Amino acid sequence: MKAAVVYGPNDLRIEERPMPQITAADDVLVKIRAVGVCGSDIHMLAGENPFAKFPRVMGHEMVGEVVEFGEGVHDLEPGDHIVIEPITYSGKSYAVRRGMPNVSEDLKVNGVHVDGGQQEYLVIKNIQAHKIRKDIPWTTAVLAEPYTIAGQSSTRGQVGAADRVFIHGAGPIGIALTRICKVKGATVMVSDVVDDKLEFAKASGADVVVNPAKDDIVQAVSEWTDGEMANIVIDAACLPQTFQKSFDLVSVAGTIVVLGMNETPVPIAQKPFMAKQLTVVGSRLQAFQFDPIIRLLEQGVIGDDGLVTHVIPFEKVQEGINLMHEHPEQVKKLVLTFED
Repeated sequence: MKAAVVYGPNDLRIEERPMPQITAADDVLVKIRAVGVCGSDIHMLAGENPFAKFPRVMGHEMVGEVVEFGEGVHDLEPGDHIVIEPITYSGKSYAVRRGMPNVSEDLKVNGVHVDGGQQEYLVIKNIQAHKIRKDIPWTTAVLAEPYTIAGQSSTRGQVGAADRVFIHGAGPIGIALTRICKVKGATVMVSDVVDDKLEFAKASGADVVVNPAKDDIVQAVSEWTDGEMANIVIDAACLPQTFQKSFDLVSVAGTIVVLGMNETPVPIAQKPFMAKQLTVVGSRLQAFQFDPIIRLLEQGVIGDDGLVTHVIPFEKVQEGINLMHEHPEQVKKLVLTFED
């Protein structure tokens, strides 16, 4: 079978690999049908992902068709369409006991710690397989994983009806967040420096948009909230400056949700934490979000709706990554597909 393997920074190769085999009772062999390319894949290929180990097959946004499985699997049938949850863990760590398996000390992420979906076949554990109706297109089903990131970060921020939510960034995660926060009843403002992305955010349900390259976003948020400021600020841009700016945008008793992995420190004084009695939380991957997100996809509450802009054959992954790197304004979500 063919696989796209990263051997180091900017070293991506399409190569032949042996077909993976069922070796455990809870193993599931999956024919990969579609894989989304994420911004984190771009960083990984550039050698900027601190968690990555090489050589590695990338791809954590993945869907496929069940081929066969071990004797301990009783809830799947060959031909089932599944969304693959890209994490595994032992179930014994403190994080798991706290209901946060997504940050377990022994966490393994497909496409980062272990091989991911940019290959024709993949063996996963049964717990990673989430069935989805067969009438949902593969290029829509593959959006389940990005939507779970939005589900997780909005849950970490305790987004609810009547909340005013400010989202840094109108990339794929920012758009997914906009849609999920609207489903939860919030009013949403989105910022980005690209006007076309802001227009798409508006089309995706954002109540207000702002371009920080043209406008004072502190003033914009103040006017939007009648001086209260945003109850929840979610940083989907993941830059040092957007993290720092979040403290100026959040309301008293508000919450800041941090998604980024940038290691550049920024100065943050103690006073805003104390004076506003802020809650600042990290949000990594997802925990228990796949089933509700899949139900929303199946019900048509959320979907593609223009989010997938490029669909290309898996073998052209390098061309797709080059396009995302060189012309990010042209690509919302790029999806790799696999021929029979």
